[in-house]
Amino acid sequence: MSEISVSALLLWLVLLLFVSGFFSIAETAMMAVNRYRLRLRAQRGARGAKLALGLLARTDKLLGVILLGNTLVAAGAATLTAVITKRLYGEGEVALATGTVVISFALLVFSEITPKVIGAAHADRLAPVVSYILSPMLKAATPVVWFVNLFVQGLLKLLHLQPGHEPEAPLSQEEVRSLVLEGHYFRGKHRAMLANLLDLDSVSVDDVMTPRNHIEALDLAEKPALLAKQLATSYHTRLPVFEHALDNIIGVLHLKQVLRLQQAGEIDAENLRSILRPAYFIPAGTPLLAQLQQFQADRQRLGLVVDEYGELLGLVSLEDILEEIVGEFTTQAPGGPEIFQREADGSVVVDGMASLRVLNRKLGTSFPLEGPKTLSGLIVEHLGDIPDSGVSFRLAGQTIEVLQVQDHAVRVVKLAPPVGRSPSPPLQTSGEQASSIS
Repeated sequence: MSEISVSALLLWLVLLLFVSGFFSIAETAMMAVNRYRLRLRAQRGARGAKLALGLLARTDKLLGVILLGNTLVAAGAATLTAVITKRLYGEGEVALATGTVVISFALLVFSEITPKVIGAAHADRLAPVVSYILSPMLKAATPVVWFVNLFVQGLLKLLHLQPGHEPEAPLSQEEVRSLVLEGHYFRGKHRAMLANLLDLDSVSVDDVMTPRNHIEALDLAEKPALLAKQLATSYHTRLPVFEHALDNIIGVLHLKQVLRLQQAGEIDAENLRSILRPAYFIPAGTPLLAQLQQFQADRQRLGLVVDEYGELLGLVSLEDILEEIVGEFTTQAPGGPEIFQREADGSVVVDGMASLRVLNRKLGTSFPLEGPKTLSGLIVEHLGDIPDSGVSFRLAGQTIEVLQVQDHAVRVVKLAPPVGRSPSPPLQTSGEQASSIS
């Protein structure tokens, strides 16, 4: 090397630093690349993405060729540094120490930290590019990499470690939900709909059903005149039909099939019974996702929720499940109860039978959802007794005042405005439909 000038040696040293930087970028980019996005690009025909996937399928060989190249380059850089230092400063200990410090600093900054930061920040773009170089290098260095990996595999066996034999673990539901909510892949309404869809399996029909005391149903034991009046004024297109007692459901009536009877004036119990369709029953606690699939399989739109004793608990429609995904898109039945009404001082007067899930979604409250489904049930459980009107207390960070109690249930409640929030203008908001699907 004595005939090579110092300037030429410095150029070779700079080149080796850049080559070492390439291996550092390649290693970081290949390990940090988003494999799902890489697969999509490969499916669309991107050759670089296909090469990258092929390399990632042989991680041990990929890392072997990268680290082999980086080690050889670093050794060459250290040797060149020693030669340059000897040429410039002689063979003293101070010169050797100075050369060691300089090359260590250069390798650290220009060949390790900076390249790896770049590789991590732009992994998805760089991985397919570096694969064009790494792929032929791996083929050329296969014998050497194979020989080195013999010792690596032997060491791993001694340590009882066998990486690479386990299949790639799929993302869990919580991980997918985290990607939807915290990632930048979805925005606005799309993000909310996907999050709601992922939550369907953790929500049951009990959470969204219309409770039995709010179900609008037809009693065939009534007089024909009352039956005709109810059918003429009903807001819904499907009505559960019972006889004498609500637990004695005998079918479901589609109002479009009643038009002929109305025109002929033949509305009575017998004629209505002849056009009833069989009722569809749902066990309490059925997850919404399973019920949505069951509605689709059975071609149903409305089901009656029953407990283990066969007693009617409520009513669930296809619309109720869809609203859990896309949000409310129907109007309230005329004359139906309001779920809440905002007062001028910022407080909110709430129907005691309001669903806790709906209140949390509409008012931003934090009522627990594990136990009772309605505000009335939550209050009774919290107090351990049916309260009297005028009772005030705090629950889930919210000041609650009971305004009206009727028929052993809390009917009207006032929620005080949060401390520090300015009063909101009066706003009347319609709530959930309190009966069957329209």
